[in-house]
Amino acid sequence: MFSLGHFLTLSSFGESHGTAYGGIISNFPAGIKLNLDLVQVALDRRKPGQSHITTARKEEDQVEFLSGIYEGKSTGAPISFIVKNKDTRSSDYKNIETNFRPSHADYTYEKKFGIRDPRGGGRSSARETLNWVVAGALAKHILPENLAIYSYVSQVGDIIMPSMPDINDDFYLKIESSPVRCPDAMISKKMEDLIQEVKIEGDSLGGVVETQIKHVPIGLGEPVFGKLHAALGHAMLSINACHGFEFGSGFAAASMRGSEHNDEFREDFSTRTNFSGGIQGGISNGMDIYFRVAFKPVASISKVQNFVNKEGVLSPNGIVGRHDPCVVPRAVPIVEHLAAFILADFYLINKIRK
Repeated sequence: MFSLGHFLTLSSFGESHGTAYGGIISNFPAGIKLNLDLVQVALDRRKPGQSHITTARKEEDQVEFLSGIYEGKSTGAPISFIVKNKDTRSSDYKNIETNFRPSHADYTYEKKFGIRDPRGGGRSSARETLNWVVAGALAKHILPENLAIYSYVSQVGDIIMPSMPDINDDFYLKIESSPVRCPDAMISKKMEDLIQEVKIEGDSLGGVVETQIKHVPIGLGEPVFGKLHAALGHAMLSINACHGFEFGSGFAAASMRGSEHNDEFREDFSTRTNFSGGIQGGISNGMDIYFRVAFKPVASISKVQNFVNKEGVLSPNGIVGRHDPCVVPRAVPIVEHLAAFILADFYLINKIRK
């Protein structure tokens, strides 16, 4: 059971090779008009089998709402939902019943719990993330209408966008028209070619998902242990294969001087620069929030590497199954909707305080 949020909370459940995944959202305000078609659109952006550079697994990922919604509006009761699995292939995981795969959670799960479900990775499966996309798509209905979240791929392997792109009217279209979800068409093609090349080799790649959030209300976040950037970091680092999170200037701040890094004010209280990434003292200051999420290369590769069994005997093996050669294109809607859920949570906390 995974829980996220302080006031608005999501609890999710399920198994990757069980019948379904599902979730329960508590404290969702009553009377919110919901466009459930947009929730399904969000899930469609995350689902497997989207293109030649993603897993070949085919899932419809149709969400079914069980409670908390009546005649298109939230009732104030917990919103519960399920998404049924259709295209499971448990036989693909037969060779890891007694073997631990390198860089997977097999060994740590076995040691912690004394038992694990090897089919699809069990609780470490990225199927878990579909619940988070549903929750974030619903949470967007709570946020101010002008608040906009743009997540996109800025790096795959050693191919990197040269700078943070400017947001324009067709920016979202640029993201979604790219199979890699990179808004720069030239860079996107290079990324796509590299992923395809690595896929043929039976290997995998990592990358970075970058996010810009526009028109954020001032005052979201709490001092000390409820800082907005800490909550965002917690959510992003919960995503499978995530290996890093930085907001604003991030690690580059370590090599700067205060006179360079300080965001000087304008008379309207905006700032001339935005090295703070829209968050100061853990609280949003009204400037754009931006952050980056780094993903490691997917651990499931068909290239032969040393597995180890429960007796400590090494055996050369390759992973059989349908896996993404690069997770970042499908991670984009996950990052976007987790960010929406966190912002909606703090937005409701602010409303309650007032």
